[in-house]
Amino acid sequence: MAGRFAPRPTRAALPHQAAVPGAAASGAGASRRQSASASVSAPAPASPEGPPLTREWTPPAPLDLRLVLGPLRRGPADPTFRMTGDGTFWRVTRTPAGPGTLRIARHGDRIAAAAWGPGADWLLEGLPALLGAEDDPDAFVPRHRLLALTRHRRPGLRLLRTGLVLESLIPSVLEQKVTTDEAYRAWRHLVRRFGTPAPGPTADLGLHVMPDPRGWAMIPSWEWHKANVDAKRSSTILRAVRVARRLEEAATMPLPEALTRLQLIPGIGPWTAAETLQRSNGAADAVTVGDLHLPGIVGHALADNRDADDEEMLRLLTPYEGQRHRATRLILLSGRIPARRAPRMQPGNIVNL
Repeated sequence: MAGRFAPRPTRAALPHQAAVPGAAASGAGASRRQSASASVSAPAPASPEGPPLTREWTPPAPLDLRLVLGPLRRGPADPTFRMTGDGTFWRVTRTPAGPGTLRIARHGDRIAAAAWGPGADWLLEGLPALLGAEDDPDAFVPRHRLLALTRHRRPGLRLLRTGLVLESLIPSVLEQKVTTDEAYRAWRHLVRRFGTPAPGPTADLGLHVMPDPRGWAMIPSWEWHKANVDAKRSSTILRAVRVARRLEEAATMPLPEALTRLQLIPGIGPWTAAETLQRSNGAADAVTVGDLHLPGIVGHALADNRDADDEEMLRLLTPYEGQRHRATRLILLSGRIPARRAPRMQPGNIVNL
């Protein structure tokens, strides 16, 4: 978790990140523009290759798209997420209505979105929540100078809410007890191998929709092996997709009940549940317990104790009860991260075993 929520410096677009034809805002004759207050509806779902459904929304406060959407990105070549060189964000997911592609860009003080595929309506309806409209940053009261300064410098930080559990749960399981690079490679391999091409003008971006629950359940054991995913993690994912519908219900539950629901699945503990609900529910208090680096980072920032454990981290975060995840986000964004003292964790490799 540590470091994944910190913004990366802007760099030139890679070849696969180049703007695609039709990525600019559609003209009036090609799409329907809708105001922030208008409901998103269409006589028929957007065609995967036809004109997109569109919506414009004006945030009520400063909004930094990079900070808000960054937690959805699982590595630099995530097949379900991309930011192009012009600052446009592409998100591909599997909604309750089916696969969908969402393109988000800032136009002045407005957010312009376009969506393709059977899930287009669902994605546009959930656009404000995705961008943190349901988040309440004023509920956070900084009690440390570092957090007060960071919040002042990052006024556009909002906690997103996707409303989708499985899309965050599966990559979080893949990240259990391995390096982030290993987990990112596994996610890329499995989604590209067993997912489907994303609807809309995404061919040049190489975006794919992750498999549905049945698709995950049908992945052969040797393919998990090829993806360098051990039996413990793959078995956890298989148990989760068998009860996918019940897990998705957690997206509308209060945090304690949602944490309990996810942890009923053997192999899903507090770390994985918190990492999932931070994204699916916009849970401001879902503090990540069990992380290798986070306790030391929080301890170093708040008490100059880089050797803090989970118990000490929770004690230091007690003044932020109800907002502990936001507090850790601000700490990670502050840049006050202790220097490494030990060698980096070495990636494992089960492919040739």
